[in-house]
Amino acid sequence: MKILYGVQGTGNGHISRARAMAKALAQHPQLEVQWLFSGRSPEKLFSMEPFGDYWWREGLTFVHREGKIDSLATIRQLNLGELLRDIRELPVNDFDMVISDFEPVTAWAAKRRGVPSLGLGHQYAFNFPIPAPRFKWTARGIMRTFAPVQSSLGMHWYHFGHPILPPIAHPHGEAESGDHILVYLPFEHHQPLLSELARLPQQFIVYGAPVDLPAAGNIELKAPSIDGFQRDVASSKAVICNSGFELIAETLTLGKPILTRPLAGQFEQEANALALRELQLAHVVDQVNATTIGSWLDSDPTGVRIQWPDVAGSIVRWLAEGRRQTTAELANGLWGQVVPDRAAQVAAD
Repeated sequence: MKILYGVQGTGNGHISRARAMAKALAQHPQLEVQWLFSGRSPEKLFSMEPFGDYWWREGLTFVHREGKIDSLATIRQLNLGELLRDIRELPVNDFDMVISDFEPVTAWAAKRRGVPSLGLGHQYAFNFPIPAPRFKWTARGIMRTFAPVQSSLGMHWYHFGHPILPPIAHPHGEAESGDHILVYLPFEHHQPLLSELARLPQQFIVYGAPVDLPAAGNIELKAPSIDGFQRDVASSKAVICNSGFELIAETLTLGKPILTRPLAGQFEQEANALALRELQLAHVVDQVNATTIGSWLDSDPTGVRIQWPDVAGSIVRWLAEGRRQTTAELANGLWGQVVPDRAAQVAAD
């Protein structure tokens, strides 16, 4: 079976999930995959070796400024003509199936040509009534039309009684208790953030900020690196991040305490923050500053440790075997392997 697999490149969560899927797909050579990435300029993509000779399109993305969605800048940077041309000219009829990890070019091209399509990723969990901000019908509509598919496998930290899968996330090495706190806030206004961290006595390793910014002695700025980032998360005392899905899922495998701030105006992250509060998996704040961080650390926070099953391997086997199981059967089997099912315990309280 020939698969065209589209991945939204904004942020690193989609690509991290795609790397796990690429590894699982490599075990089934009868599934021939062509990868396509959009939403991030090609020079900003890194560690793309697992995807071979991948395709790139401009696609759609949101512009972030100082921790918020900049709606006007998002509209200004949209090249609608190129997007429509890419959708029209993408050779989707050369493939038996399109898989979209919230990638709009492949999803809309498949819809336009009637090619079978499967959505795979966190965003497709919002097809069900899961925790989300009230009165955000427009945002829900955007979520459902951004990358439309015939069927989908949504993922979340809990199923909320629906056929939603656990995350594709595994620990990166053994958890250690180091002296530093890992900070990954790529969408924040970085200079004020560094000034706030400088007021605290703890040691911080910061990713996602320009490494040439002036920083106090208790702050180490690091350039993007998959291996380095994974080591620093595994050896950290705690993690401070925005409310993206994949990093928090991976951090939960290590049992690290998490302080998180949702990106303002970003429906998915605001919904994630609601779910984290409900499931008691992280400490959610509206502002990341010396006061909120210091108060959290003074409380001696503890993390929740969850062992997720091999979701990527199960999805690929499900595809290779002709999708004989229903999505509900696939989801139920995977949730039965979650150790411990901390989310279910909290939801039952």
